[in-house]
Amino acid sequence: MIRGIHHIAVHVHDMERMIEFYRAAFGFEPIASRPHAWANDNNMDNIIGIKGSVGKVTTLKAGSCYLEMFEFTQPEPGSRQAKAANDKGYTHFSVDVINIEAEMARLAGLGMSFHRATPVANMGVVKSIYGKDPEGNIIELQETLVEGFELEDLAPVAKKSRRL
Repeated sequence: MIRGIHHIAVHVHDMERMIEFYRAAFGFEPIASRPHAWANDNNMDNIIGIKGSVGKVTTLKAGSCYLEMFEFTQPEPGSRQAKAANDKGYTHFSVDVINIEAEMARLAGLGMSFHRATPVANMGVVKSIYGKDPEGNIIELQETLVEGFELEDLAPVAKKSRRL
């Protein structure tokens, strides 16, 4: 069962500058004190489907919205150009699911493809896998494994905002 979009991701070229921009412009705050860096990490490679990836990631939050920022250093990004409004694509979006394995099977039946048969289960707070829609756009499936990272935790913020 899909419960909703958990976060939107963006690939940046200067993580620190972009964290400061999103903080100042929109009130996003990092939910961890420092970006998580990885290299030679089979879990990350298996989730995103890119062998030998190196980079860092951080998650920011504003209200009920999570924004995940990636800065890849390997393999080198194909382009450093910003996309125009009419260019195709996004980095990925993540949907919060219950029973990720069942959702993978259901979505595969609808034309979604996955680069591996099972999600990566040892990511701490989530099980996760990237897949592709029929046009090749990346969608992450994520099943929360611990309290405090669930969509329900955002409900009090959303209810408060509606009253304003």
